[in-house]
Amino acid sequence: MVGSDSARASLTRRAALGAIGVGGLALAGRTAQAQGAKPQEIKVGIATYLSGPASVFGVPGRQTAEMLFDEINAAGGIAGLKVRPIFVDEGPGVDHVVGEYRRLVQNEGVHLVFAAISSADCLACAPLADELKRPTLLWDCGTQRIFEDNRYTYAFRTQANATPEILAALLYLLKTKPDFKSIAVINQDYAWGRDSWDIFRTALNTLKPGVKVAAELFPRFGATDFSTEVTRVLALRPDVVLSTSWGGDLDALIRQSSDRKLFERATFVMPLAESSLQRVGKALPAGHIVGARGDHWFLHPQPADPERLKRFTDTYRSRFNAYPIYPCFHMAQAVSAMKVGIEKAVAAKGGGWPTDAELAAAFKGLEFPSPTASVRLREDGQGLENQLIGTTLHSDRYPFPVLTDMVVFPAESVTTPVGQKSADWLKTLTPDIVAKVPQALAFK
Repeated sequence: MVGSDSARASLTRRAALGAIGVGGLALAGRTAQAQGAKPQEIKVGIATYLSGPASVFGVPGRQTAEMLFDEINAAGGIAGLKVRPIFVDEGPGVDHVVGEYRRLVQNEGVHLVFAAISSADCLACAPLADELKRPTLLWDCGTQRIFEDNRYTYAFRTQANATPEILAALLYLLKTKPDFKSIAVINQDYAWGRDSWDIFRTALNTLKPGVKVAAELFPRFGATDFSTEVTRVLALRPDVVLSTSWGGDLDALIRQSSDRKLFERATFVMPLAESSLQRVGKALPAGHIVGARGDHWFLHPQPADPERLKRFTDTYRSRFNAYPIYPCFHMAQAVSAMKVGIEKAVAAKGGGWPTDAELAAAFKGLEFPSPTASVRLREDGQGLENQLIGTTLHSDRYPFPVLTDMVVFPAESVTTPVGQKSADWLKTLTPDIVAKVPQALAFK
């Protein structure tokens, strides 16, 4: 995901702070198992938000992990071994997560780590993975910097990053409403809010130069009152309002914008709003652009395996009385990658248990199923994940907006190529990328 640190601190600086002190730990941990001895069970450390505003993502992620681990164990485990999750809370911050990562490896002897929702936490944990030589799946964080700025042997991201998530939303806007002339942004004032606006603005300036930026508004993270921002945008009357905000902040912005009729004055583009739909209900009007941080939508118009998506959705809904949102799908992808990766590594050993290095090597180039499609891990560790963007629609079948006119962007068409930086690659885009936007699919 995007992180939840309220200060607008540099992710790079926070990652450096998080990595302090790891130097002497590389040889710690599961010595025998690192040599390939078969364990009694597969232990997986999972960092997710269990407290604070980001728990609206973290708790569904935990629930999904528990649900899928139960299913795996009921079916006999992985390579004949039961799987046990050990959860840690990201809520207390980066230093806490780093300490918990060390504890998971050294004291708990976990075989893999899933980390994390916060981009700052992922930036700190990726170098720890190589330092401690523990395979680590970055299961939800969004920052594109991880694999663009560094290379890792033990860290892999099982979903997309911010660039395809933001670029797909912009391409959808350019395709469906090409005549807009002005835009305002209302983003949370920390690294994610600033960085995602930089991605959007860079691509916008490349593909549609001359659009007037009416306002750049960055309310504090965790804000509950958006009256100043709504009043300002109402006065400026931009054609488009972008918000890559999420969680309680986005929920409050949607409700307050609805109360003051701002949705009637501008088209909103909200690349992360899929997870807010069930909470805000019909306070979000029809006709606004919403993304799903991947192709994560329980009403996906063309899933690769409709029965798999239905089973995942129905099981989650029956167990937790809600429809799965994108962190549920992201967790499902990490669990799927873990299962396929371990099975691949065990098969390569002729049934023997792999070392940590052998297990990490199994994730390179790995392809694994998701509830909606499949994901492939590139040679740099970055996952390739399709992106679904749609327009809100009210339907009597659901008490919250659904999506229609959905476009599923193939992963490679919106993802920065290996070895390039997003800031540079976005400047090379040409208008034909808009012409190649796939056909929209209606809600049924």
